[in-house]
Amino acid sequence: MRGMRITVAFILKLSASGMDIPTILAAYPELEEEDIRQSLAYAAWLAAEQVRPIPQEASRS
Repeated sequence: MRGMRITVAFILKLSASGMDIPTILAAYPELEEEDIRQSLAYAAWLAAEQVRPIPQEASRS
């Protein structure tokens, strides 16, 4: 994240654990709101690019 040691994955984990943007910013003042929004946008882009077929064995269950 902008040359910091805070990763996109870490920000996503914070968000997934229930922390909202103001809480994350209070805990990590070196971040900016745009950093968090860009992390979420990047994660959404990555998720949209993933296409995985359902294995035949799993679909029979």
